[in-house]
Amino acid sequence: MSKAVVVVGGGVIGLSIAWRAAAAGFRVRVVDPAPGSGSSWVAGGMLAPVTEAWPGEEDVLALGAASLRRWPEFAARLQAEAGRDPGLHTAGTLAVGVDAADRDELSRLAGYLTSLGREVHQLTGRELRRLEPALGPAVRGGLNVPGDLSVDNRLFLAALRAACAANGVEFIAVAAAETLPGKVLLDNGSILDSEVTVLAAGAWSARLYPGLAGLIRPVKGEILRLRHRRGALPPPTRTVRGSVRGKPIYLVPRPDNGLVLGATQYEAGFDTDVVAGGVRDLLLHAEELMPSIAEYALVETAAGLRPGSMDNLPLLGWLEPGLLVAAGHHRNGVLLAPVTAEVVLDLLAGKEITPEAKAADPGRSR
Repeated sequence: MSKAVVVVGGGVIGLSIAWRAAAAGFRVRVVDPAPGSGSSWVAGGMLAPVTEAWPGEEDVLALGAASLRRWPEFAARLQAEAGRDPGLHTAGTLAVGVDAADRDELSRLAGYLTSLGREVHQLTGRELRRLEPALGPAVRGGLNVPGDLSVDNRLFLAALRAACAANGVEFIAVAAAETLPGKVLLDNGSILDSEVTVLAAGAWSARLYPGLAGLIRPVKGEILRLRHRRGALPPPTRTVRGSVRGKPIYLVPRPDNGLVLGATQYEAGFDTDVVAGGVRDLLLHAEELMPSIAEYALVETAAGLRPGSMDNLPLLGWLEPGLLVAAGHHRNGVLLAPVTAEVVLDLLAGKEITPEAKAADPGRSR
């Protein structure tokens, strides 16, 4: 297979597609002025379809679970080809609540997941603190979901870049102006021809293909990165997803004794400013779950734009002959990278795609 493929977008989705396509024998170029930046750079890295599941989003859960099953093999292959650790973390996830309403919501989630045959264990606050001593007394109960994982998004991006380079992917460091079947118009006025174009530009995808207008939108999210300081309790070993009086928050450990804290969510267009109120709320809510976080060093604040869709499913499939879309992953871009790359590779090769991805066909919006 020597078909020429141009991937527009160099985040976790675009790089995963580019790597897998190049490894399969396609001639691949990636168009992105700053590969590995944007929402992929500031992601929490949770691989948590179960703890994010909600009634009415069964297709989202099915696709996320299918991708999670692929993650261990995907990470092992990536490490072998990149020659570096992609940062997969297998300790599991705790979902915790503070007040009675939070705990009731978690009980309903546990019942829903149990009805779907998913492994979940309800724990008291004391049992949770035995697992994670950094959790504070305000945490009164929660769930242990051992199957949900996480990954260090920045190690993952570095490994993807290395695997792309090892497989001969060419990078075009120019922004795209418009994406068309078999060609990409670049900001510098030149045209990049291909046999197949893959639009994987995240929240910007609708700007590059007018047919996606109203189907993909930016959803702003802020994150904080913190570092453990001497004298404070160490960070949790598991991902902690919390609900503090109905406000969602997550704490994701990093291998360097760091912690990623997020995530606010705003419908704010393409604004990427970090606002003071968002930082305040994240720290206040996190301190209720983990009081020792007040002693941590705050080393980074950032905001990214999740590519939201109308139903929280991505758009995966043909828009026109010669033009594929792989965008609209919302908060699940890192989680869905393995299954998305597989689906695009199967479509390029004319194969049947995995059943869980059929609900994500872009034609569902018509």
